[in-house]
Amino acid sequence: MNNKSYLIAIALVCLAIFFPHLDVVEVNIMEARNFITAREMLDYGNWFHTTMNLEPRYEKPPLPTWMTALSGAIFGMDNLIALRLPAVFTVVLLLFSFYFLGIQTLRDKKQAFLGTLILSTSFYIIFSGRNGQWDIFTHAFMLFAIYQLFMAFESDERSWKHWSLVGVFMGLSFMSKGPVSFYALFLPFLIAYGFVFKFKGFKHKVPSLLASLLIFVIVGLTWGIYIYLTDTSAAEVATNKEAVRWTNYEVKPFYHYWSFFIQSGIWTFFSFIALLYPFMIKRVEDKKLYRFSLIWTLAAVVLLSLIPEKKERYLLPVLIPLAMNTSFYIKYLISKTKDLKKSDIYIANFGFGLIGLIGLIIPIGIYLFFDGQITGYWVAYFFTSATLFSIGVLLFIWLKKRAYEKCFYGIILFACSIVLFGFPIAELTYDNNNYHSLNEFREMDGMQDLEIYSTALLIPRPELIYDLGEPMKRVNKPEQLPQSKAFALFVYDTIPQIIQEQYKAEFKVKFDINNVKEGKRGHKEKKTMKLYVLEKKE
Repeated sequence: MNNKSYLIAIALVCLAIFFPHLDVVEVNIMEARNFITAREMLDYGNWFHTTMNLEPRYEKPPLPTWMTALSGAIFGMDNLIALRLPAVFTVVLLLFSFYFLGIQTLRDKKQAFLGTLILSTSFYIIFSGRNGQWDIFTHAFMLFAIYQLFMAFESDERSWKHWSLVGVFMGLSFMSKGPVSFYALFLPFLIAYGFVFKFKGFKHKVPSLLASLLIFVIVGLTWGIYIYLTDTSAAEVATNKEAVRWTNYEVKPFYHYWSFFIQSGIWTFFSFIALLYPFMIKRVEDKKLYRFSLIWTLAAVVLLSLIPEKKERYLLPVLIPLAMNTSFYIKYLISKTKDLKKSDIYIANFGFGLIGLIGLIIPIGIYLFFDGQITGYWVAYFFTSATLFSIGVLLFIWLKKRAYEKCFYGIILFACSIVLFGFPIAELTYDNNNYHSLNEFREMDGMQDLEIYSTALLIPRPELIYDLGEPMKRVNKPEQLPQSKAFALFVYDTIPQIIQEQYKAEFKVKFDINNVKEGKRGHKEKKTMKLYVLEKKE
């Protein structure tokens, strides 16, 4: 295959994995924050002084939200597909950046292609690329900056064009989630590059580096400086809140991330094998480049492990060098098929055979999991079962012939088929008969003109505010509630006693936006709210 064919194949995989069925999975808490802020940009003009529920929201820079608001303005804020599209296009940027960076670092277009397909079908890349939150934006922009930086490092010239793009895209990364990607993706890259490539001939590039830094400051820091100067107190509260979260929230032990390779999903087994340095160093042709990808991966894991706050989604940047690292073993299996040791044959048979076995049992597994209740989804079930079962059979046929390259592409098709045909089946898990959207509030009798309130004791989950479609005014004391007219009050459980003493309350309905019914895993009580209509007592 030539370069054009590789690019077309990557584009087709992106179309299959990241674009279909974007509205199937429910909005999560991180997305809801982004979508609410985007909606309030459009409804209230809060483009720079960003808000969530009309309260300052400066914890995250606004670039992803600006992109979401623009998509919402074009296609509609009620269109969930539109709100997730910016993340989809951003993950496409990440994947093509990875491919071109792979060409520069690995000096092998085919291995760069293999690594890109591994990255595109890694579990958390799929999740983040179909999800309208900040992580994919900051790391995609940073990876493009790293690609430009690598070319600037390797050039004998000052490379003003590359350094300028480094400054722009590092600024965009900072404007997406602050310094996160600088720490989790860029710093590990610098560590690996320093160990392997030694920063040779760097002195004469200092002027272009300084120009790059200036561009970064203009692109990346201008909004933060503006907010600090125009709303200092709220900016300081947001900064302190974020600092506390990094040290006192979701604190887990240092070793928590050391099963990081499982976040690659379908590539877990091969990713683990590729991390075994004594095993791999005897098999790779370019040991220098293998060390580069391995150090980049492990440096990212170690640096993230030093931060007390730990969440699985923070491992997203690790998957980028991990895919490059995994590509070394996949390339070895494909290129050395006839000369493989027995141990490698066993590894290939187990790794590819495991996916083949999953493909064979999925039709029965899905049917049994849903107790045969697949009404309305028989077409999706048929195509999912037929494609995955067929791929499973083919994997075993190819394994018998040691056609490992076909096995690799079979796994890519396996992942694409799950998204293309299998995603709609997920809706069968939505079994909450008491589901009641807050979006129906204004359609209820007598609710069209009521103002909406909640108390300071209640911080509504972002999913609820997003579902409602408009802000909920939070008040600190009863005197801030309407004194001469009825209004709507949302509470989780009961109305605070001090309000009950001053207002007559009429219960209306309980809203529940959980897709799964009460008592099942995944049902969150805080995604339910009770609606009361209150009126001042005589």
